[in-house]
Amino acid sequence: MVSHTRSVRRSRALITLVLSVVATMGMLLSSEAVRADPSIGDLEKQIDATWNKLEPLLEQHNATKAQLANERKKVDALEKQLDPLKLQLDLAMARVGDFASYLYVGGGASEINAMLDAKSPDDVTNQLVLLDQFSRMQRESLAAVMAKRDDLEARKKPIADKVAALDAAEKDLAAQAAAFNAQIDSLQKQVTKLYASTGGLGSLRPSPCPYTYPGGKAGIAIKYACAQIGKPYVWGADGPGSFDCSGLVLAAWAQAGISLPHNARQQWSSVQHVSRANLKIGDLVFYYSDIHHVALYAGDGWIVHASMAGVPIRMRDIDAASIYGYGRPYGA
Repeated sequence: MVSHTRSVRRSRALITLVLSVVATMGMLLSSEAVRADPSIGDLEKQIDATWNKLEPLLEQHNATKAQLANERKKVDALEKQLDPLKLQLDLAMARVGDFASYLYVGGGASEINAMLDAKSPDDVTNQLVLLDQFSRMQRESLAAVMAKRDDLEARKKPIADKVAALDAAEKDLAAQAAAFNAQIDSLQKQVTKLYASTGGLGSLRPSPCPYTYPGGKAGIAIKYACAQIGKPYVWGADGPGSFDCSGLVLAAWAQAGISLPHNARQQWSSVQHVSRANLKIGDLVFYYSDIHHVALYAGDGWIVHASMAGVPIRMRDIDAASIYGYGRPYGA
């Protein structure tokens, strides 16, 4: 009986030891799992999340740059209108100055002498009338020119203020973009290491691009876009060596003679909207609720796009991200 009890105790002790070892190994394995490097999928999710914060800023940056250029053109146009008026003002002031010098230095005495030598009161009156008319004309000329100058200066000031505000906004956006780019670069380095050992990004052209050639302006646009596959993403770029998302769309449709703004949201506002059922090759596909990404439809459920920093222009499944809507340039 004692021997049996001891045997049971030894068995229980052995089981406890085994369970303890298993538990310890489990904790070690769990700890190792926590310390393990993130997978490609995890890293890509991190990149996508960071990029979806960055890309709206970059697209806004493009819009701000375009706005700034337009406002500067307005200021330049006003400056050109102002220059001849400044010249008129200078000439008018010079004439008034000459008249004042003539009147107060030499001319005044001569005119007084002329009036004293006048043959009759009518001659004196005529002299005074002429002097008064000349003086009034000079004053009126000067006042008219100065009024025009003041009007243009008043019109120019709010635009100049707007340019200053846009300059500040652009600098702020650039600073934010630089901060996000630092995060992207850090994540991209990790992804590059993993891709190097796992086959990379896969085929940049997993399907014919375009799937079928549509001809016409759409054919020109999509053929150009497909020819850019493999070129780098650079934000703010619209070719020929690199592109961002709206820059690729802009450049592709420019080849077909159709002008689009360099901003995804503005492109959405510049095209006719179509349904998915009516989607044609070369049409634009817009992504996310704030419309911060755009691509060109290549056919058979594929798009070609400039996706993000560190990733070359490539094809992707049309439903790989949240679609906002579809558009077709006017005149396509």
